[in-house]
Amino acid sequence: MWPRDSICLRPSILDVPAIAKAVHDRTCRTGLNAPGFCVVNVGDCMDAVAFRQLMVDLKREMAEVQASDTGSALVYLSAMRFDQQQTTRPHLDGGPDECLLMLGYEPSAVDSELEIADYAKCAFDLGLSPKAFMAKHNPMFRAGHELLRPYSTRIPCFARTEYRIVCINNSSAPLDRDRPRWQGTLHTARILTPDESKRRVLNSTLIARAPAGTPDKVSESEQLGFINTSGLI
Repeated sequence: MWPRDSICLRPSILDVPAIAKAVHDRTCRTGLNAPGFCVVNVGDCMDAVAFRQLMVDLKREMAEVQASDTGSALVYLSAMRFDQQQTTRPHLDGGPDECLLMLGYEPSAVDSELEIADYAKCAFDLGLSPKAFMAKHNPMFRAGHELLRPYSTRIPCFARTEYRIVCINNSSAPLDRDRPRWQGTLHTARILTPDESKRRVLNSTLIARAPAGTPDKVSESEQLGFINTSGLI
């Protein structure tokens, strides 16, 4: 649905404020004219700890953009790291009505791809709110899944040598021109070559839009633990 150059960034230098602005504009949409997601390919110039530090830095800079544009905050709800090798149907991760996922994919020999479905746009075209769409056309079932095909974009999320960040609008708020609220997407992970002898490491953070002054639910010490861990949490 979306051309690659509109959703994929491959910065030649890690200018985090500039990357954050580009990611925020594509992901934190309040209408239906932006993708609702963004991929940042940061190559192979770092290790896993530096990569997770970049994720935390990117969230901080996106929060600055959010505060400047709307006066609201972006706060961490969770941060974890795990081996994910299970194919999923289109879904939202649990979270409030306005939230996003920042996913950090480490290099892996396990081939996989990610599909993003613009269910907010599909719902709007059907005259439904996002929540009503999920209740009436649950994409966990075939009929609902088929409805979303014209609204879906397939992207490779794993590479054997490169680190990639994927930000996904995970919201369920209704479209409201008078009170702009984030418009969400669904995501599907497809594991092409599952292999229990290898790892497909996913660094997953859930971030919510909140009133100014709201503190992170992931403390600074917990953020440091997320950055520096060598295990799966």
